[in-house]
Amino acid sequence: MGQKKDLTGSERSKIVRYLAEGCSSLKIAKLLKRDHRTIKRFIQNSQQGRKKRVDKPRRKITAHELRKVKRAAAKMPLATSLAIFQSCNITGVPKSTRCAILRDMAKVRKAERRPPLNKTHKLKRQDWAKKYLKTDFSKVLWTDEMRVSLDGPDGWARGWIGKGQRAPVRLRRQQGGGGVLVWAGIIKDELVGPFRVEDGVKLNSQSYCQFLEDTFFKQWYRKKSASFKKNMIFMQDNAPSHASKYSTAWLARKGIKEEKLMTWPPCSPDLNPIENLWSIIKCEIYKEGKQYTSLNSVWEAVVAAARNVDGEQIKTLTESMDGRLLSVLAKKGGYIGR
Repeated sequence: MGQKKDLTGSERSKIVRYLAEGCSSLKIAKLLKRDHRTIKRFIQNSQQGRKKRVDKPRRKITAHELRKVKRAAAKMPLATSLAIFQSCNITGVPKSTRCAILRDMAKVRKAERRPPLNKTHKLKRQDWAKKYLKTDFSKVLWTDEMRVSLDGPDGWARGWIGKGQRAPVRLRRQQGGGGVLVWAGIIKDELVGPFRVEDGVKLNSQSYCQFLEDTFFKQWYRKKSASFKKNMIFMQDNAPSHASKYSTAWLARKGIKEEKLMTWPPCSPDLNPIENLWSIIKCEIYKEGKQYTSLNSVWEAVVAAARNVDGEQIKTLTESMDGRLLSVLAKKGGYIGR
């Protein structure tokens, strides 16, 4: 009977069970068909217990070095603690100490994502802000689509866990397990939708117009008064399916044309208040790292979260437009955040 590789987890469990039943190490070796020395070594190591940790004296950081670290952290955004300390020629500091020091003067953040803005984009954003500076935004319907996946953003599956507790298991699936495309709009203090785009449908000009016909126009727009329709301004971004000649002509036949169809500057999601609504809904449906098992379940969660958004929250978003326009002009067309 030759020696084999290390004991498996299953074999270790069996050894413990056999020992509890009073079996000798020799008998256990015969039952598991393993070398007797391997069994004895495992039993001896288990009885020794874990070695006590010996705390090593930590390197002290001077006030001068702390100032150097603070300056380096300001000059090197998103750098690791090791890179920051190495740039200051401070060595021999363990990671736990580096992080504790940096926690008092900095925060861990992800890079902020934003669309690229060139000079032309900024000029168009300024022109747009000047054009609509005197607009009554309570009459503007802000629309957009949002895709929600079964898994949600990976970075949101983090939180505090009590000592001694194990972190819950999180599923790993390709493309977030699949997702649902959602369309909605907000006007004044009212939420329009949300409406679900049929699974498997790719939104081109024709399918986008048909979707609006089946949802927005039939279920909401037709119920409004003639005076409301006369004053409403329809906003959509410059996605190819929105800004195509086909979609523009189709909306014109519906009476949404010229001044009733808002022009939109390029690369400007920060100017659309419905983006903030998407953030509110996503925070709700993915709180505590929640995942979903089916497309219908995540859609039901979106509907439930949308119902919990009250009129005051929506009104706050739509009334923020005057401030957004002034910020665009103050920053000369630059990005204003959300």
